[in-house]
Amino acid sequence: MFIEASPYPWPYDGNLSAENTALLVIDMQADFVSKGGWVDQQGYDIALTARAIKPLQRLLEAARAVKGFTIIHTREGHRPDLSDLPENKLWRSQRIGAAIGSQGPLGRLLIRGEKGWDIIPELYPEPGEIIVDKPGKGAFYATDLEAILRKRNIRNLLFTGVTTDCCVSTTLRDANDRGYECLTLEDCTGATIFANHESTLSTIQTTGGLFGCVSSSGPVIEALRQLAQRQG
Repeated sequence: MFIEASPYPWPYDGNLSAENTALLVIDMQADFVSKGGWVDQQGYDIALTARAIKPLQRLLEAARAVKGFTIIHTREGHRPDLSDLPENKLWRSQRIGAAIGSQGPLGRLLIRGEKGWDIIPELYPEPGEIIVDKPGKGAFYATDLEAILRKRNIRNLLFTGVTTDCCVSTTLRDANDRGYECLTLEDCTGATIFANHESTLSTIQTTGGLFGCVSSSGPVIEALRQLAQRQG
């Protein structure tokens, strides 16, 4: 089975199944997509990150209808004592007026356990879905993500979430180097600057698929429906 994508039908060899594919929902946390969160406190237009919410709701519904399909959510955040927060990352956040660990409308910014740190209710994981908590931008750094994927024999990864040019891109590049076949969904991702979103999607597709392929939720939902139908 192939999914319509650019620059080639995905996955490259047509080996797509419920058992070997996973959906990554990266950092759909209030701090990144909701009013009062970390991104909003920096003065960015949260509509550019929140754009991913509705398409992701439809995509999750389709993925959840496929028996045995792996769905993984990630959350970026730091320990309340900031012991896992690099000094330069803290300094940079202070310079832009949204210091990590400072008090905001949704609790301390980017701190584990706070309201802003958690995944938004519209996309909250259901029982059995995996949550990977990470202290950095990439979901492979200082986490057990790779161990989870290898244990489940996952080879294909669907990339969604925020932000396209930061946490999504960092995780995508790491996955690509590890040999995973990657597909990024343009309508299920978002960035604080739309030009960066577009640029990242363009970079993914260069040189015949430098970091995999780009598609949208429609073709993926159709493929998921076909997988569900095959299961009876």
